[in-house]
Amino acid sequence: MALAAALLLAAPNAAFAQAVWPPKLVRIIVPFGAGASPDIVGRVLADSLQARHPGTNFVVENKPGASGNIGTDAIAKAAPDGATIGISLGGPLAINTLLFAKLPYNPDTDIAPITLLTQLPSALAVPTSLGVNSVAELLAKAKADNKGLAYGSIGVGTLSQICMEAIAQKAGVKMVHIPYPSSPAATTALIRGDVQVACLPAIGVTPQLATGAVKILAVTTAQRSQFLPDVPTLKESGVDVQSDAWNALVGPGGLSKDVVTAINAEVRKTLTEPAVIEKLKAQLITPSPTTPEQLKKRINDEKALWADVIKAAGIRIE
Repeated sequence: MALAAALLLAAPNAAFAQAVWPPKLVRIIVPFGAGASPDIVGRVLADSLQARHPGTNFVVENKPGASGNIGTDAIAKAAPDGATIGISLGGPLAINTLLFAKLPYNPDTDIAPITLLTQLPSALAVPTSLGVNSVAELLAKAKADNKGLAYGSIGVGTLSQICMEAIAQKAGVKMVHIPYPSSPAATTALIRGDVQVACLPAIGVTPQLATGAVKILAVTTAQRSQFLPDVPTLKESGVDVQSDAWNALVGPGGLSKDVVTAINAEVRKTLTEPAVIEKLKAQLITPSPTTPEQLKKRINDEKALWADVIKAAGIRIE
């Protein structure tokens, strides 16, 4: 009996947890609209999990609005039984705590981190008509413009705005923010010359490179992107700003450790599948699974990274 008990205690936690998940129906809530990168990642994940668990229905539900807060709140308020999980990102999980006067959920207590899912580069892009070929030339032009260059973003308080504000603060230049409702709209404004610069998801800009309408001056990641190896980072270009866009898988705050372990293990399987890697690569997205603890640290690091930038820029959403 003692030997049997010892063997049971030695069994891997993941193997035990996998016996308790998934249930017959799993909702994957995406706090953004169809076609956005979190939606793409969510549907790739759902397809993979469905193939491995034919007895379970995996349903993606889009709940966009309020900079991702509405969908993230739906995840937070779901029953902590493993039947509801969701895709979220740095905005609703970290940055929005610095932007909004009040959130309907507390990311520290109402959300259970499961794993980082993916990372994707952002690109600092300009219209070719602006006549600049480097970050240094862009900043020189900004310093010479008393009115301030206009920059586009995909909304107030989004990473694309905060990144541009960080660049302006580091370089000591003035820029004027013009928000747009989506990455395609901001890219169109860039092509038309309605704005002179934008920091946007790279996948939104790269299709326009062949037309010659825009140029990418730098990527915002710590290292050069494998998808744009010839493009320097902001830091290489003389501006010490790093802005990593990422997606994560989370659940309601009361989710048990066993269920979190099981989901984490299943998602790791998904993110190593060659077909999944190829689908994500087509969107310039890199799989980046982590432990729940590593994701929690990433969320906290994101808050620390942007707190001073947001305060200095005076960005606030009531």
